Amino acid sequence: MRTAWALLLLGATVLPAAAAPTPSSPKNQLDRWFAELAKADSPEEAKPIEDKINAAFKQSGSPSVDLLMTRANAALNAADNRTAGAILAAVTKLAPAYAEGWHVRATLDAGSGNDGGAMLSLQKVVSLNPRNFAAMAELAVMLEDYGDKKGALALYRKALALDPQLEGAARSARALEKEVEGQGI
Repeated sequence: MRTAWALLLLGATVLPAAAAPTPSSPKNQLDRWFAELAKADSPEEAKPIEDKINAAFKQSGSPSVDLLMTRANAALNAADNRTAGAILAAVTKLAPAYAEGWHVRATLDAGSGNDGGAMLSLQKVVSLNPRNFAAMAELAVMLEDYGDKKGALALYRKALALDPQLEGAARSARALEKEVEGQGI
């Protein structure tokens, strides 16, 4: 019995070390892309890096979820919102921690005029993936539209901290700074 416990404890201490991120792991790659994004000097220079990051965010790790997302996007492109909604409901139920499922659901809700659903889904995206600068900016726009200028400004600033070249976010943040914080003397 002691040998079994010793082996179990040895395995528990060895396994976490084996699971440590490698230089080529997705997390390390994302970290490198975010570092590159922070150094980008223009929106044009940032765009390909943003695209890589967004592509990484779309990776679910599940072939079933990936297939469902492909079908949901096809339904959205065909303007079949009913089918897209049903598929996205299945995605968020099957993989509730998959932020991109919530992100696409937010897009569908916003396009259908369901602002409340869109804002809830965007909040879910940001809580699941606190580096999703696009979702932060989208939620900031909605908060601004509904009068929560202070909340919108905070989200724009978080998004810009991740992606300083995020198109439109800097301009929106500057406009809100004057409204929320006033003009300096």
